[in-house]
Amino acid sequence: MKNLRLKAARAALDLSQQALADRVGVSRQTINAIENGDYNPTVNLCIAICKVLGKTLDDLFWN
Repeated sequence: MKNLRLKAARAALDLSQQALADRVGVSRQTINAIENGDYNPTVNLCIAICKVLGKTLDDLFWN
């Protein structure tokens, strides 16, 4: 399932996939795969993404 909440939060801060990837220490392809629902990130990666985007795990990853 696509993660449109992640994509929207990233876009709201005017961050490219590459910029977010650089800030959390992964490849752009990893961010793309998460947004497309092709990759289930680790909890540590989820937390790192949330910190960069100023969101909670509930906001971005959990229903």
